[in-house]
Formats: sequence, C-alpha cells, structure tokens
Amino acid sequence: MPESDLHPPVLRWYAEHARDLPWRRPEASPWSVMVSELMLQQTPVNRVLPVHEAWMERWPTPADLAASSTGDAVRAWGRLGYPRRALRLHAAAAAITERHDGVVPAEYADLVALPGVGDYTASAIASFAHGRRHVVLDTNVRRVLARAVGGVEFPGASVTRAERDVATGLLPDDEATAATWAVATMELGALVCTAANPRCAACPVADRCAWLAAGRPAYDGPPRKVQAWAGTDRQCRGRLLAVLRDADGSVHRSALEATWPDVAQRERCLASLLDDALVARTGPDTYALP
Repeated sequence: MPESDLHPPVLRWYAEHARDLPWRRPEASPWSVMVSELMLQQTPVNRVLPVHEAWMERWPTPADLAASSTGDAVRAWGRLGYPRRALRLHAAAAAITERHDGVVPAEYADLVALPGVGDYTASAIASFAHGRRHVVLDTNVRRVLARAVGGVEFPGASVTRAERDVATGLLPDDEATAATWAVATMELGALVCTAANPRCAACPVADRCAWLAAGRPAYDGPPRKVQAWAGTDRQCRGRLLAVLRDADGSVHRSALEATWPDVAQRERCLASLLDDALVARTGPDTYALP
C-alpha cells in the first residue's frame, strides 16, 4: 500500500481527536507557538500549560519579553527544568525585536538564525505558526514513522538521512495540508503511538502499520537512554535556582549551602549556573538571578 495512504486516516483522526491546546488554536499568535515549542522541549504538556498561559499574559509579544531582564525570564520559567531555555527565548525575543520589527519570522532561514533556535524548532514554528511546508521531526513523529513505515519499535538516537528522506517523501505537497500533517503525526505519537503501551487498537493506521504487521517486534538497537534525576547535577542546579527564584533580591551563600549536602557537587553546579548566566554574583558571598 503506498505510503501516501497514511494521509487521509491520520488527518481525519486529528480533526476528531486533537487536544485543545492554546498554541494550536487558530487565533494563536506565532509568538505563542514559539514560546510553546521552547517550553515543550523535554517537558510534558500538562506542566507547560500553566507556565505558557502566565508567560503569554505577561509577555504577549517578543518585544515585551525583550524589555524585561533575563532574571525575570528565569524566574517566570519556574520549575519547567532546563532553564537555559528561558535565556534562549529571551535572546530570541531580543533578536526578533531588533531584526524583524518584533514579528516572529515565517522563513526557515530567518528562524534558524535566531539564538537558541535549531532545525527542529525553526521547522516547527514555520509549519505550526505560519502554515509552511516543512519536515518536523520530534520524538513523537519519529516514533510514528519508525513504526508505521519502518516496521521498528523505536527510531535511532539521532535523525538519519534515510529517516529524513522518508519523512520528506511523506510530506503532502499542499502547504496547509503539510502543516496539518506535521502536527497530526505529532499528536498521534503523543496520544496513541506512545513509547510505552501504544494503543494500537485506537490507531487510525493500524491496518497499514509495518510494525504491527510484523507482530510488534521488540526494539533491538543500542540501549535507549533513561534520564536520571535524583542526585544529579540537574537536580542540584534546580535546588539552587529554586532558592534564588523564591528570594526577593540577593541570597547569601549560606542559604544555598543548606539546599545540597555534597559540597563539591554544589560548588560545581553553582559555578556552572554562573557560567550559563542563569545566576549572577552580587557580592563576595551573595547571589541573585541575573
């Protein structure tokens, strides 16, 4: 069966089952889409929703965010994790304000030139915010295509040329349909073709899925990375940032020392936060958000 036969059932499924997400609504601004894309990286939707709402209320345009401090951005990022994304979004907002009169650009080349915006994010913004025809390969889309077309449970650790060629061959010719296809396959991976316990009985392309037809063979590639949290530098950095976020002004080193018992790890993480410009030294022994 031709691969293009995947289009009608997936698009029909999306029309019926798409979640009501603020950044997917017809009235959503390109800036709302861009904010969501940065926030959703390695972060589930339910955690992003309230932060995205608060962010858009406070900074409805890139110029609004650019006029605020990076410390305000980090504080508003809250506990989403990977707070460097807040700095990237602030830097991108400043660049959009300076280079594009405060309007999120529609062209891939302009988007990928923004600070902190890579291939995936540029393609996603161009597609979801501006209806452009681009291959959008996030984890969910890659998993859907790996199973439906490739017949394997999971894609490789990184995008290959062959994988991109398959995705490009599946992209509808019409720009609007291609943009819908991109978000539909993403949603299918998030809701049905999930990493654990995929709901094949509810899948609109179960009758033409190569992986299902092969008997759902188990993944036999290199071990898949499982992100740890407890005791990691990420957790330590998060604890240190939480103290600074909750403080009104500078914090003495002693308050940071109380959050993490491992001295060497704490000092290493504090140094990395300073290097990343997520924390500023305000005195010999005091620190604050930038």
